Amino acid sequence: MVATVIPSPPPLETAPAAGTRPDVNLPLAPNAPQVRTASKIVARDVPIQNPDGPTPSTAIDAEQKKTEQVARARALEVAKLERDKQEAAERTRQEALKAEALKAAQVEAARQDAARAEQDAKAQADAARLEAQRLETARQETARQETARREAAQREQAKQDDKARHDSAQREQERAEAARKEAARLEQVKLAQQEAARQEAASKEAARLEAARQEAQAKEAARQQAARQEAARQESARMEAARQDAARQDAATKELARQDAIKQEAARQSALEQEVARQEAARKELARQDAARQEPARQEAARQDLAKQEAAKQDAARLEVAKQTQAQRDKAEQEAKREERLRAIGKQLNEEAAQRDAASKTPSRSLLPGFSSLRRGYLMGRSDANTEMVVYAESIAKKIESNMAFDMVRELVKQPHTQPIVTMAIRADGSVEKVTFVVSSGVPALDEAIRKVVASQALYGAFPPALARQYDVVEIRRTWVFDVAIRLQ
Repeated sequence: MVATVIPSPPPLETAPAAGTRPDVNLPLAPNAPQVRTASKIVARDVPIQNPDGPTPSTAIDAEQKKTEQVARARALEVAKLERDKQEAAERTRQEALKAEALKAAQVEAARQDAARAEQDAKAQADAARLEAQRLETARQETARQETARREAAQREQAKQDDKARHDSAQREQERAEAARKEAARLEQVKLAQQEAARQEAASKEAARLEAARQEAQAKEAARQQAARQEAARQESARMEAARQDAARQDAATKELARQDAIKQEAARQSALEQEVARQEAARKELARQDAARQEPARQEAARQDLAKQEAAKQDAARLEVAKQTQAQRDKAEQEAKREERLRAIGKQLNEEAAQRDAASKTPSRSLLPGFSSLRRGYLMGRSDANTEMVVYAESIAKKIESNMAFDMVRELVKQPHTQPIVTMAIRADGSVEKVTFVVSSGVPALDEAIRKVVASQALYGAFPPALARQYDVVEIRRTWVFDVAIRLQ
C-alpha cells in the first residue's frame, strides 16, 4: 500500500501591528508555491490527494483570506486615523498663521493711527502758531494806524494853533475875550486828548484780553477779531465826527471873533506876536506838566473804565446826536442870515450896477478901473497889505486853474498871441460884475473865450465877513498865462 504524502501547510502570515499599514506585496515563505495578488493568494502545483472532501489546505486558504481581510480593514482604519490627524494638524497650523497675520495687521494699524495722531497734533500746533503770528501782526498794524491818527490830530491841532496866533495879531481890542475862548477851546482839546488816551489804553487792554481768549478758543478768533475791528471803526468814526464838530465850532468861534476884530497898527504887531509866543510857550509847558501829572491817573482810570465803556459809548452817541442836531440848527440859522444878507447886498449891487451903467456912457478920466458909489477894492497882482483880499483872490485863481476850463481855450492858444492882462470885478455875493482887458491877447476869439471861462466858474463864493465890511466889489487884475493849463500870475 502506497502512503499518501500531504505537504505541510505554509506558515500563516502574522497580522501587522496596530497603527501600521500592512504591505500586501511582501513575499511569502520561500518554499510556498504561491503567487500573491492584490486581494488573495493562489496556490499552484499543490496536488490534491482527496478531491472528494475538504482538505486542510482549503481551510487554511479560508483562514488566510479572513486574516487578510481583517488586516486590510485595520490598515484602512489606521490610514484614515492618520489622515484625520494630519488634517487636524494642518488646520491648527493654518489657524495659527491666520492669528499671527491678524495680530501683525492690528499692530501695523495701531502704529499708523499713532503716526496720524502725531501728524494731526503737529498740524494743529503749526496752525495755532500761524494764528498767533497773524493776531500779533494785526495788533501791530492797529497800533501803527492809531499812532498815525494821533500824529495827524497833533498836526491838525498845530495848524489850528498857528492860525489862531495869526488871527490874534489882528484883534488886540478883544484879546481878553479871545484868550478866554482859546482857554476854553484848549480845555476841550485837552479833554478830547485825555479821552483819546483813555480810549487808547482801554483798547490796548481789551486787545490783550482778546488775545488771551483767542489762544484758548482758536475757532472763535476770526469772528471776535471782526467784531473788534467793527467796534474800532465805529469808535474812530465817532471820534472823527467829534473832531470835525469841534473844528466846526472852533471855526464858527473864529469867524465870529474875526467879524468883531479890527485891524491893528503895524507897530504893535511885533510886541503882540512876542506876547502870544510867550503865552503859547507857557501854555505848552503847563499842558506838558499837567499831562505828566495826570498820566498815572489816566492809566488807572483807563483800567477802571473798561467795564463802563459800553455805557459811555451809548451816552457819547446820544450826546453826539444832540450836538449834531444843534450844530445843524445853528448852521441853518447862519445860512439863512447869510442868504438874507447876500440877497440885500445883491439887490443893492444890481441897483448900483444899473446906475453905473448909466453913468458909464460918459467917458471917465479916472485911472482906476471904475468908480461908483459902491465901496471898491483893487488888487493889482498877488500881494497887498489887505490879507483878506489876497486870500480871496487866491481862492478865485485856484478855482479857475484847477477846473477843466483849459479845454475852452486849448485850440485858440495855439495861435500867436500876447499874454493878456485881465481885470475881474467880483461882487460881495461872488457874482461877476464885469471882465475888462488891460492888455488884449491880440486874438478876439481868445479874449471872448477868457470871458466865458470867468463866467463858467461863477459863483466864486461870498466875501469873508471882514472883507465884506470893507468893500462891495473887489477888482482883481492878473496876467493870464497858457501852457498845459491856465495860470493866473
